[in-house]
Amino acid sequence: MLSTDYTPGTPRWIDLGTPDTAATAAFYTSLFGWTTEDAGPDAGGYGFFSNDGKRVGGFGPLMEPGATSAWTIYFGTDDAEATVKAVEQAGGTVRVPASDVMSFGRMAQFSDGQGAKFAVWQPLQTKGFDVVNVPVSVSWAELHTADAAAAKTFYRDVLGWSLADQDMGGFTYTVASMGSEETSFGGVMGHMPGETVTYWVPYFEVADPDATAAKVTELGGRVLHGPDTLPGVGRMAACADPHGAVFSIIKGETPS
Repeated sequence: MLSTDYTPGTPRWIDLGTPDTAATAAFYTSLFGWTTEDAGPDAGGYGFFSNDGKRVGGFGPLMEPGATSAWTIYFGTDDAEATVKAVEQAGGTVRVPASDVMSFGRMAQFSDGQGAKFAVWQPLQTKGFDVVNVPVSVSWAELHTADAAAAKTFYRDVLGWSLADQDMGGFTYTVASMGSEETSFGGVMGHMPGETVTYWVPYFEVADPDATAAKVTELGGRVLHGPDTLPGVGRMAACADPHGAVFSIIKGETPS
């Protein structure tokens, strides 16, 4: 499961690029009860989402020409420059080279071999999330891809993941970890019906997926799939905010 303890290769942070930071802040604060905080005059309009004073992610304006609103998942690294080289050797694209984020840490942004955007975070003052796995915080990360085999090779080579295929009764789901079930943090799956783009999506834990999905629609977003219950996993729904950024909500089943 996700942890706030720093572990290279695991999700350390998420943020949302949006064409309208004020409207985006209003949507997520209304949906999840988050509060927002400006990162300061040197941060280029970047801000933080928090729950009960604990940071769960960030948001800011779109920075790349032609970019569309989307959540980006940052995975931990001890050496951002080394990860840049690993991405290039594995056939990915370096979209933003390794660089300092003030005194917080170093980051770099990439696309994998099929175009899914992701990033890495090398911590300095800031390790990443303040809280995970509780309601309205991140609890899982998932890659939707047209070529799961290629994706698994790429991320194994770049981030050192261990990957285990699971038969979900009609489709195969690959669980990513750092070598043990206790360190699992995300998964890889083939495209759902109608999907053509390869992308990463964060899951937010919620107390009531049905009520939260209804509120997504009420606030101007869309429910793409669900809510549905997957035995042994939980009840979940795939959603998009008013600017099209995709995320999922889940109430995970408590292991018996």
